Amino acid sequence: MKINDVLRGKGNQVVTISPEATVTELLALLAEHNIGAVVVSPDGSSVGGIVSERDVVRLMNGTPDAGEVRVSAIMTSEVHTCGPDDHIDNLMRLMTDRRIRHVPVVVDGALTGIVSIGDVVKTRIGELEFEREQLSNYISG
Repeated sequence: MKINDVLRGKGNQVVTISPEATVTELLALLAEHNIGAVVVSPDGSSVGGIVSERDVVRLMNGTPDAGEVRVSAIMTSEVHTCGPDDHIDNLMRLMTDRRIRHVPVVVDGALTGIVSIGDVVKTRIGELEFEREQLSNYISG
């Protein structure tokens, strides 16, 4: 299965935020969309970084006026990405090895989707259920 198959099931909407936005604005965006991470993009198309709830939690620990801090100050700049034709097995390996939960999907430098660990698990469960059903049908004749 490929990343494109996952995106076909979940859609390719990606929430982005400007690197100049504040943490307060970031928190509102995370809550509004009920998501755990946002791609940081100066233009809504390129990937400049990624910021997650975990980054906010680390900031809040002892930082006065944390809500006024710019997203660019807490984002991860080295973002691991994938393409729509990459295999889901490779993405699972990347997420496990790098301990990351969200991977932007990029085509020719442009953001076209995002895949979370939850999307990967949901897809894998669907595959396993289909295989189980096929085996049951085969066995029962």
